[in-house]
Amino acid sequence: MEVKSTYKYARISPKKARDVARAIQGMPVSAALDVLAYTPRKAAELLTKTLKSAVANAENNHDLIADDLTIKESTVGDGPTLKRFKPRARGSAAAIRKRTSHLFITLTDEVEIAEPRERSSKPKKRTLGASKKAAPKKEAVAKEEKASEEVDASKLELGQVFDTAPDQVDDLKVISGVGPAIEEKLHGFGIYTYEQVSNWTKENIDAFDQLLSFKGRIERDNWLEQAKELMNNKES
Repeated sequence: MEVKSTYKYARISPKKARDVARAIQGMPVSAALDVLAYTPRKAAELLTKTLKSAVANAENNHDLIADDLTIKESTVGDGPTLKRFKPRARGSAAAIRKRTSHLFITLTDEVEIAEPRERSSKPKKRTLGASKKAAPKKEAVAKEEKASEEVDASKLELGQVFDTAPDQVDDLKVISGVGPAIEEKLHGFGIYTYEQVSNWTKENIDAFDQLLSFKGRIERDNWLEQAKELMNNKES
């Protein structure tokens, strides 16, 4: 059963009362009264009077129990606007609009109050959603495979190449222009000793530059002389 109560011509703006009315909609009567009691707004005081009137109507006219009632609707309508004027400069007048509201509350005993759900102990599965990385396109995959094939083919042009590191590995960083990053790339191409570098030809140097894809080509002609000198010093 539904029970209604109306508060007409309330001296408050509808805009100021609607947010409080929305806050108690769908709540049990006891909870709504507690919320309104601790809301420091004029609208809360007016809605409390309207709600208590609705509860009194339900108990006295329909023999309903207040604890079983729920606020089905809590709305605020526009009432008539009182027009006043205030004198302003140069004999003019400014309009003052004193707005009024109609408060409507509907109670019902047919709506079941949903009990709070118990939180599951199992963790929720996380979905990547929009942040999920897109799968690489076929063109990009084909391009990478083609580049790896070119590197493997160019490795054969570099001369003496080890598949795995030999027992005796030379410190290639001693050669000027070879840093840790380039030494690591040399090892990736199977180059570990001074002898391999000293046996390079101009074609080997060009192929190596092409594999490294440097923006600016580095002169490596003196690498051969340095590698031969280091190899001789090592043997002596």
